[in-house]
Amino acid sequence: MVKEVGRKLIAQNKKARHDYSIEDVFECGLVLTGTEVKSLRQGRASLIDGFAMVRDGELWLSGVHIPEYTQGTWTNHVPRRDRKLLVHKVELHKLVSKTKEGGLTLVPLSLYFKDGKAKIELAVARGKKSHDKRAALLERQAGREIEREISRRQSGKSEGR
Repeated sequence: MVKEVGRKLIAQNKKARHDYSIEDVFECGLVLTGTEVKSLRQGRASLIDGFAMVRDGELWLSGVHIPEYTQGTWTNHVPRRDRKLLVHKVELHKLVSKTKEGGLTLVPLSLYFKDGKAKIELAVARGKKSHDKRAALLERQAGREIEREISRRQSGKSEGR
Protein backbone atom coordinates (compact mmCIF):
# COMPACT_ATOMS: atom_id res chain seq x y z
CA MET A 1 0.00 0.00 0.00
CA VAL A 2 1.37 3.41 -0.99
CA LYS A 3 1.71 5.91 1.83
CA GLU A 4 0.59 9.50 1.44
CA VAL A 5 3.45 11.84 0.71
CA GLY A 6 3.49 15.61 0.99
CA ARG A 7 1.23 18.15 2.63
CA LYS A 8 -2.55 18.31 2.12
CA LEU A 9 -4.22 21.39 3.63
CA ILE A 10 -7.53 20.78 5.45
CA ALA A 11 -8.36 24.11 7.10
CA GLN A 12 -6.79 27.52 7.62
CA ASN A 13 -7.45 30.27 10.15
CA LYS A 14 -7.02 33.38 7.98
CA LYS A 15 -8.62 35.59 10.60
CA ALA A 16 -5.82 34.75 13.07
CA ARG A 17 -3.23 36.60 10.99
CA HIS A 18 -5.54 39.62 10.93
CA ASP A 19 -6.42 39.60 14.65
CA TYR A 20 -3.00 38.65 16.05
CA SER A 21 0.64 39.50 15.43
CA ILE A 22 2.42 36.17 15.08
CA GLU A 23 5.65 35.83 17.07
CA ASP A 24 6.56 32.14 16.71
CA VAL A 25 5.13 29.08 14.92
CA PHE A 26 5.21 25.42 16.03
CA GLU A 27 4.06 22.21 14.34
CA CYS A 28 2.16 19.78 16.58
CA GLY A 29 0.67 16.35 16.14
CA LEU A 30 -2.94 15.60 17.13
CA VAL A 31 -4.44 12.73 19.10
CA LEU A 32 -7.60 11.86 17.14
CA THR A 33 -10.22 9.12 16.99
CA GLY A 34 -10.98 7.15 13.82
CA THR A 35 -14.09 9.09 12.83
CA GLU A 36 -12.26 12.40 13.34
CA VAL A 37 -9.56 11.33 10.89
CA LYS A 38 -12.17 10.21 8.35
CA SER A 39 -13.97 13.54 8.67
CA LEU A 40 -10.69 15.41 8.20
CA ARG A 41 -9.88 13.35 5.11
CA GLN A 42 -13.13 14.70 3.63
CA GLY A 43 -11.68 18.19 4.22
CA ARG A 44 -14.11 19.27 6.92
CA ALA A 45 -12.88 21.32 9.88
CA SER A 46 -13.06 24.84 11.32
CA LEU A 47 -10.29 26.56 13.29
CA ILE A 48 -12.05 29.89 13.81
CA ASP A 49 -12.79 29.64 17.56
CA GLY A 50 -9.79 27.45 18.34
CA PHE A 51 -7.07 28.03 20.90
CA ALA A 52 -4.50 25.94 22.76
CA MET A 53 -3.66 25.80 26.46
CA VAL A 54 -1.29 24.00 28.79
CA ARG A 55 -3.10 21.87 31.37
CA ASP A 56 -1.36 19.46 33.78
CA GLY A 57 1.90 19.65 31.84
CA GLU A 58 0.22 18.72 28.54
CA LEU A 59 -0.83 20.81 25.55
CA TRP A 60 -4.57 20.78 24.69
CA LEU A 61 -6.49 22.18 21.71
CA SER A 62 -9.97 23.58 22.41
CA GLY A 63 -12.72 25.08 20.31
CA VAL A 64 -11.74 23.45 17.01
CA HIS A 65 -14.79 22.06 15.22
CA ILE A 66 -14.40 18.74 13.40
CA PRO A 67 -17.92 17.74 12.29
CA GLU A 68 -19.22 14.22 12.84
CA TYR A 69 -18.39 11.65 10.17
CA THR A 70 -21.49 11.19 8.00
CA GLN A 71 -21.21 7.39 7.79
CA GLY A 72 -20.23 7.03 11.44
CA THR A 73 -22.39 5.07 13.86
CA TRP A 74 -22.50 5.11 17.65
CA THR A 75 -18.69 5.41 17.54
CA ASN A 76 -18.89 9.01 16.27
CA HIS A 77 -17.00 11.73 18.12
CA VAL A 78 -18.11 14.97 19.79
CA PRO A 79 -17.43 17.82 17.29
CA ARG A 80 -15.94 20.36 19.73
CA ARG A 81 -14.08 18.20 22.23
CA ASP A 82 -10.66 19.05 23.67
CA ARG A 83 -7.88 17.28 21.77
CA LYS A 84 -4.40 16.52 23.05
CA LEU A 85 -1.49 17.97 21.07
CA LEU A 86 1.80 16.16 20.68
CA VAL A 87 4.99 18.22 21.00
CA HIS A 88 8.51 17.58 22.21
CA LYS A 89 9.20 18.35 25.87
CA VAL A 90 11.61 21.17 24.92
CA GLU A 91 8.97 22.83 22.71
CA LEU A 92 6.39 22.47 25.48
CA HIS A 93 8.68 24.27 27.94
CA LYS A 94 9.20 27.06 25.37
CA LEU A 95 5.45 27.41 24.89
CA VAL A 96 4.80 27.48 28.64
CA SER A 97 7.42 30.15 29.23
CA LYS A 98 6.14 32.30 26.35
CA THR A 99 2.48 32.08 27.36
CA LYS A 100 3.36 33.07 30.93
CA GLU A 101 4.20 36.51 29.49
CA GLY A 102 1.24 38.85 29.49
CA GLY A 103 -0.89 39.15 26.37
CA LEU A 104 0.43 36.07 24.55
CA THR A 105 -1.83 33.22 23.47
CA LEU A 106 -1.63 30.02 21.41
CA VAL A 107 -3.68 30.18 18.21
CA PRO A 108 -4.05 27.46 15.53
CA LEU A 109 -3.13 28.70 12.05
CA SER A 110 -3.67 25.65 9.84
CA LEU A 111 -4.66 22.00 10.00
CA TYR A 112 -3.17 19.61 7.46
CA PHE A 113 -1.99 16.09 6.70
CA LYS A 114 1.79 15.71 6.44
CA ASP A 115 2.87 12.33 5.09
CA GLY A 116 -0.49 10.85 6.14
CA LYS A 117 -0.45 12.19 9.71
CA ALA A 118 -2.70 14.99 10.98
CA LYS A 119 -0.70 18.05 12.07
CA ILE A 120 -1.63 21.51 13.28
CA GLU A 121 0.40 24.69 12.97
CA LEU A 122 0.24 26.55 16.28
CA ALA A 123 1.32 30.18 16.70
CA VAL A 124 2.41 32.11 19.76
CA ALA A 125 0.56 35.37 19.10
CA ARG A 126 -0.18 38.74 20.64
CA GLY A 127 -3.60 40.29 20.10
CA LYS A 128 -3.74 43.39 17.91
CA LYS A 129 -5.63 46.53 18.83
CA SER A 130 -8.13 47.87 16.29
CA HIS A 131 -5.85 50.75 15.29
CA ASP A 132 -3.04 48.24 14.61
CA LYS A 133 -5.37 46.28 12.33
CA ARG A 134 -6.25 49.45 10.39
CA ALA A 135 -2.57 50.40 10.04
CA ALA A 136 -1.71 46.93 8.74
CA LEU A 137 -4.60 47.10 6.25
CA LEU A 138 -3.49 50.54 4.99
CA GLU A 139 0.10 49.34 4.69
CA ARG A 140 -0.97 46.29 2.67
CA GLN A 141 -3.15 48.49 0.44
CA ALA A 142 -0.28 50.95 -0.19
CA GLY A 143 2.01 48.04 -1.08
CA ARG A 144 -0.51 46.75 -3.63
CA GLU A 145 -0.81 50.21 -5.23
CA ILE A 146 2.98 50.51 -5.47
CA GLU A 147 3.24 47.07 -7.10
CA ARG A 148 0.45 47.97 -9.52
CA GLU A 149 2.19 51.22 -10.50
CA ILE A 150 5.56 49.49 -10.97
CA SER A 151 4.05 46.82 -13.19
CA ARG A 152 2.16 49.46 -15.22
CA ARG A 153 5.37 51.47 -15.80
CA GLN A 154 7.30 48.34 -16.79
CA SER A 155 4.66 47.32 -19.31
CA GLY A 156 4.84 50.79 -20.88
CA LYS A 157 1.18 51.73 -20.55
CA SER A 158 0.32 55.40 -20.43
CA GLU A 159 -1.00 57.06 -17.30
CA GLY A 160 -4.32 58.07 -18.88
CA ARG A 161 -7.14 56.68 -16.82
